[in-house]
Amino acid sequence: MTTAVFLNNDRKMPLLGLGVYKAIGENEAENAIIHAVKCGYRMIDTASVYKNEENVGRGIAKCGVPRKDLFITTKLWNNAQRLGDVEGAFQRSLDRLGLDYIDLYLIHWPVPGCYLSTWKEMEKLLGSGQVHSIGVSNFQIHHLEELRKVSGIVPAVNQIECHPLCYPKELISYCQDNGIQVQAYAPLARGAYLDNDIFCVLGTKYARTPAQIGLRWAVQKGISVIPKSVHPDRIESNGNIFDFSIDQEDMDLLDTLNEDFHSSHVPEDLQGVIL
Repeated sequence: MTTAVFLNNDRKMPLLGLGVYKAIGENEAENAIIHAVKCGYRMIDTASVYKNEENVGRGIAKCGVPRKDLFITTKLWNNAQRLGDVEGAFQRSLDRLGLDYIDLYLIHWPVPGCYLSTWKEMEKLLGSGQVHSIGVSNFQIHHLEELRKVSGIVPAVNQIECHPLCYPKELISYCQDNGIQVQAYAPLARGAYLDNDIFCVLGTKYARTPAQIGLRWAVQKGISVIPKSVHPDRIESNGNIFDFSIDQEDMDLLDTLNEDFHSSHVPEDLQGVIL
């Protein structure tokens, strides 16, 4: 069963990764990463704004798996875009992580008036070899279209909120048609669907947890997922999604649950300007 995808620059990326958003307690991200790697995870997703890159770096160093076998993502925050400090912000992330290169570097949000010039700086980082793939997060179709007008480098990934309660089919289809890998953050909707009757019924049918049903729904569509957890039992459970399949009729049923529900929010500095 497929557990990885090839990005549009032929780099291989796992379909499953560990998210560490809000994992800011002492050694919290570090311990989560060490346990996740033991459970078979090979992708770790962080961001400069999460304020835990140092802790993530320690987890990477202690996990017992060679660096070349891991896929590490971090992201550029909005203030660095406005300051034109893309390279400086990247180098600080690299230093905090204690790494020589990043597998995937993302523009965290499409800051109006900045993201096109930011992308040109991202291209330079890609050319330097310190970043193996570049991509975006929270970009809508019109943002991606604007990028296409100014650059021949298509984002390798668009990381968006995606789960059965938030299923932007048009955006996903656009990305897939244009060679952009969709990656779902908050794929568990931060718990919003775990008590849903349909998930519970399907969980019983497949002998799985509602969380596993939701994650399997995404990866079965070719969407990469990065569920966040710092609890060893949940990390292990979330990783067990590659040894079963959901029947098409049940996939179709899950598709009907979309209500454009967002468990995440536009950051304060972009409220009212991101469409």
